[in-house]
Amino acid sequence: MNVVSLVGRLTKDIELRYTTSGTAVGTFTLAVNRQFTNASGEREADFINCVIWRKSAESLANFTSKGSQIGVTGRMQTRNYENQQGQRVFITEVVVDNFTLLEKRSDNEQQNGAVSQQSNGFNNQNQGQFGSGQEVDISDDDLPF
Repeated sequence: MNVVSLVGRLTKDIELRYTTSGTAVGTFTLAVNRQFTNASGEREADFINCVIWRKSAESLANFTSKGSQIGVTGRMQTRNYENQQGQRVFITEVVVDNFTLLEKRSDNEQQNGAVSQQSNGFNNQNQGQFGSGQEVDISDDDLPF
């Protein structure tokens, strides 16, 4: 059985590209903390290369940025190719099937020290409906349950 589950932070923004047939593919590295400390008492991390395909790749690239904490599930895959020097190069990576965003977008942006204009527009789109900070008047008769 080949099943991988990881929780970590993106080391940089998702690198989103498209194949010649137009299929989206995203590559990224996930920093995953180890559960134990080293001899110096410091917690180390493993840096795991991941690849995600199609609409999931586009969604992950749109809703995350460097430092975002995410969870992924997928499978390990090894591929190889011959480089320009004629040497065989092996690459092991996680092929992501599903992902979960583990923090609000604004939390990650505050952690990185800057809030982008794009996310402000996204967050403010629904401000008039429920996010304006005003109480919504709903009676028990209005609820469907």
